[in-house]
Amino acid sequence: MVARLEFDAYRADLEELSVGPRDAVTMARIDTAQEQYQIHKDKYERLRSDVTIKLKFLDENKVKVMHKQLLLFHNAISAYFAGNQQQLEQTLRQFNIKLRPPGADKPSWLEEP
Repeated sequence: MVARLEFDAYRADLEELSVGPRDAVTMARIDTAQEQYQIHKDKYERLRSDVTIKLKFLDENKVKVMHKQLLLFHNAISAYFAGNQQQLEQTLRQFNIKLRPPGADKPSWLEEP
């Protein structure tokens, strides 16, 4: 965010100087402003590129995690409907879920007196 503010500030300075009169002192200031503008533009574009790459990696990672979770969910559903308790427990351990025996459920806080 700071890089974008600096880039915008130097761009605005350059635009302001470009509109004004063109004497020797102003031309030197325009050259300096142009250099500063280019330095900050390059920095901003480099940082923007880095963020784009990081977002792409995060998106790829999200897809991999969702795929793994979907596969684990499929395995758990398959084991449940096949009646394979051992495979179901193994799959649920990968999800970090513990099975509770039937009837061991604590009543909802709505059902408590």
